[in-house]
Amino acid sequence: MENLELPRKYQTILVPSSTLQLITELEAVERVMKRLYAHLLSGGILVASLMTLWKEGESLESEWEQTAVRKADGVTFRRVVRSWFNPISECESTEDLYQKMIDEKVVIEELYKRSPATRSYSQSQVKDLFEKAGFQNVQLFSGFTFDMIKPEDRLFVVMEQKLSPA
Repeated sequence: MENLELPRKYQTILVPSSTLQLITELEAVERVMKRLYAHLLSGGILVASLMTLWKEGESLESEWEQTAVRKADGVTFRRVVRSWFNPISECESTEDLYQKMIDEKVVIEELYKRSPATRSYSQSQVKDLFEKAGFQNVQLFSGFTFDMIKPEDRLFVVMEQKLSPA
């Protein structure tokens, strides 16, 4: 995305699923934003979803798991996710363990580590990021709605229009 160079400009650009957060270096995401801005037609709209991954006072580590059982043969698939947040870098590192189990015994597993994996953004950081790229009147919405953002919202959508030059 940093070197995005497409043959035309677009009326709408959608950056889904917190994709911008996968770019963990601030300078790199600023270049991406400028490339996206450059690929919008005048009056075009950029829409992106982002999340705040951590807030002051919360634990810096988390873990969760999910399992699914295949009905046909009873094979269990398990995923264990661990994450660590670094408040200095504002990035999260992750470890994903995938297991296939038969009769409650692990028959195969794979471990994927990413460090850093994702960058966290506060609402004000997102607004600043879009404004640096050239957008004006940056709008943030609560979750995936058109409700105005609330200070406690951790998932938000940014929708911004590239204004015509004066």
